[in-house]
Amino acid sequence: MRKATRVIDAISRCTAEMLKWFCYALILVIVYDVIMRYVFDAPTMWAFEVAYMLGASIFVLGFAYTHYHRAHVRVDIFYSHLSPRRRAVIDVIGTLFLFFPLLALLVHGSFSLMWRSWSIGEISILTNWFPPLAPLRTVVFVGFSLFALQAIAQFTRDLYVLVRNKPYD
Repeated sequence: MRKATRVIDAISRCTAEMLKWFCYALILVIVYDVIMRYVFDAPTMWAFEVAYMLGASIFVLGFAYTHYHRAHVRVDIFYSHLSPRRRAVIDVIGTLFLFFPLLALLVHGSFSLMWRSWSIGEISILTNWFPPLAPLRTVVFVGFSLFALQAIAQFTRDLYVLVRNKPYD
């Protein structure tokens, strides 16, 4: 099981490395659009849609990496003062009854939207550029799936701490 969690962690890290380039691309698109709009008075038709697609991709693909580092927002008035085993109890129960059901809904819902989008050739109607939405919907599905995988890896670690009462190496 340790090998599987290491592989999942490596996928999350690798995805984050790729997202760095998405961030650079997003900055370039926005800077280009601002220059074209305000300096040359020639706004682009495609920049807004490319920017929101890149931003959405960064956001959703970053979930797994953020979870890997346990960096999601957490209200930890009491949690941070608990022993590792008691934190593991809270994490295991919360994951089983709240987090996994939410992730199941997100993965299933994003899969359904992705499938529908590819089936009907869905396009964006926000601008006159009309780009296809299926690639973005696919990225959202992949992002939620990677998030679910990282959640399983973290759940394994928490369960190990709960059962063995020692850190997961």
